[in-house]
Amino acid sequence: MTEKVVVIFSGGMDSYTVLNKAIKDGFDVYALTFDYGQRHVKEVQYAKRACEQLNIQHKIVDISAINSIIAGSSLTDDIDVPDGHYESDSMKQTVVPNRNMILLSLAIGYAVSLEATKVYYGAHSGDHAIYPDCRPEFVEKMQNVAAIANYEPVDIAVPYINNDKIEILADGIGMGLDYSQTWTCYNGREKACGTCGACQERLEAFNKNGLTDPLEYEA
Repeated sequence: MTEKVVVIFSGGMDSYTVLNKAIKDGFDVYALTFDYGQRHVKEVQYAKRACEQLNIQHKIVDISAINSIIAGSSLTDDIDVPDGHYESDSMKQTVVPNRNMILLSLAIGYAVSLEATKVYYGAHSGDHAIYPDCRPEFVEKMQNVAAIANYEPVDIAVPYINNDKIEILADGIGMGLDYSQTWTCYNGREKACGTCGACQERLEAFNKNGLTDPLEYEA
């Protein structure tokens, strides 16, 4: 029987690469997408379409009610998304309190119910400066908890924890992935803004790989 794994799949380019990596590694993949009331909910539609094209199991879970108790992020509140690179302190406005602990906890529960052995998520080194829940020390502690929280241990897989988006894109291009099937911009408008930290990091990755981003941009 093929080993089952759960992949937290936002619809962005990092999790899209992780998703395809898990598929190519021969796992029976179950994608899990969360609608947590994010401004860029458009990414959820990209996730749905990608999973339909890949013909894999996919669940979209609405947990937007958590916004009544978790506030202060420009991704979920009526706060303008800051422009600029991820290294800027202003990008701390995009931190959703405790997001990955919440998402991982739900994904681990789903994995246990499926008798899956792993939960994949797309933390990478480019996020370390701004997002505490993408850092190796966070993953290590969550690994420890996931090993004892249920009768069967679940492994948290972070294949790109030591890679930046430039390297992730290079790996995905090597797999022949089509990144027009992904959404990265923190503003959920018709076109990507090109100026928020998420857009700038994505554009930099394509530039460093000598490629043109297939998405349309406002700027």
